[in-house]
Amino acid sequence: MEKANAVGSGSATNGEVSPPPRKVALITGITGQDGSYLTEFLLNKGYEVHGLIRRSSNFNTQRIDHIYVDPHNAHKAHMKLHYADLSDASSLRRWLDTILPDEVYNLAAQSHVAVSFEIPDYTADVVATGALRLLEAVRSHIAASGRSHIRYYQAGSSEMFGSTPPPQSETTPFHPRSPYAASKCAAHWYTVNYREAYGLYACNGILFNHESPRRGENFVTRKITRAVGRIKVGLQNKLFLGNLQASRDWGFAGDYVEAMWLMLQQEKPDDYVVATEESHTVEEFLEVAFGYVGLNWRDHVVIDKRYFRPSEVDNLKGDASKAKKVLGWKPRVGFEQLVKMMVDQDIEMAKKEKVLVDAGYIDAQQQP
Repeated sequence: MEKANAVGSGSATNGEVSPPPRKVALITGITGQDGSYLTEFLLNKGYEVHGLIRRSSNFNTQRIDHIYVDPHNAHKAHMKLHYADLSDASSLRRWLDTILPDEVYNLAAQSHVAVSFEIPDYTADVVATGALRLLEAVRSHIAASGRSHIRYYQAGSSEMFGSTPPPQSETTPFHPRSPYAASKCAAHWYTVNYREAYGLYACNGILFNHESPRRGENFVTRKITRAVGRIKVGLQNKLFLGNLQASRDWGFAGDYVEAMWLMLQQEKPDDYVVATEESHTVEEFLEVAFGYVGLNWRDHVVIDKRYFRPSEVDNLKGDASKAKKVLGWKPRVGFEQLVKMMVDQDIEMAKKEKVLVDAGYIDAQQQP
C-alpha cells in the first residue's frame, strides 16, 4: 500500500542519491495547543505530518493556519488534515492504513476539567475509550501489515494524581478528582496494557500543566492574561475566578512537545513525568500577570463560587528527574517568562479588539 500524498519517493535520478524518505507522524488533536506546537516541531525535524480533525460547522484550525499549505502544492504541503474522530474506530483504522505513520501521537481529548463534570459521559468516551480505540487500531494495523516499528504516544495529565501529595513522579499513586482525570487514568493503563500484552511501542507522557499564548481562553491561565489585556486597554473591568489557592506546576507547551518526541526516540518504551518542578498558586499567576502591566489584581478580581470544582485538586508539583536523566530534557521557559509571554500577546489582541470596538464593528462585552 502506498502512502497517501507521500512526499519524496527516495528514488535517484541522474546518478544522484536522493534523501531518505520522510518520517510520517499522525497526530490526533492537531488543532489544539499541543498539536500546533508538536506539528511545528516535527516539520522542523523533516517529518511529514498528518492530523485528524473533527467535522465542525466552524473552522477550528486557527492554531495551525500559519503552517497550512494547500495539499495541491504537494511538494510544499508536508502537513495534511483528515476528518476522523476518536469516537469512530473505523475512521481511525482507515487513516492508519492509508497514511502508514511511523509515529502516532494521541493528543485529542475533552481536556477541560470543569467541563468534564458537566459532560462526564462524553469525556470518558473520548478521553478513555477513544484512546483504547486508537490503540486497538494501531495494534490491528500492525497485525495486518507487519509494520511493527510504529511508535505510539499517549498524552497523560498531572490531574491523574489528584489529591496525592506532591512531588509526584512516575511511581506516585493516582487519585483522580474529576471525570477528566479518571478518564486519563484509564487511557494511561490501556496504554501500559497494550505495551505489555502486545509488545506495542507505547509511551505515556504524564505532562503537568503547560500553557502558552495558544492556550484556550476558558483555561484559567489564558482567562487571566486575556482579561489583563482587555482591562489594560479599557474593554473590561472585572475578572471572575474561583479558587485562587490551587497550586500548579506550570510550564511552556512549546518545551513540552519536545519531550513527547524524545520519548518515542528511545530504545525501549516507558512512561515519563514532564514538569518544571516548581509550583505556583493562581494568586501568584495573578500577581505576575497584572503586575507586569502595572495593575493590582485585587482591584479587578471577583471570586465566583460557580468556578469552584466539586472536588478540588490542591497542589500539583512534578518530579521530572527521570525525563531529565533518560531523555536529556529540561524546560527552557520559566514561570514569569511564560506569564509575560502570554500577557504580551493578549495585550496586542486587546488593542486590535479595541480598534474594532471604537469603530463600532463589535461591542465591548464583559468577559467572565
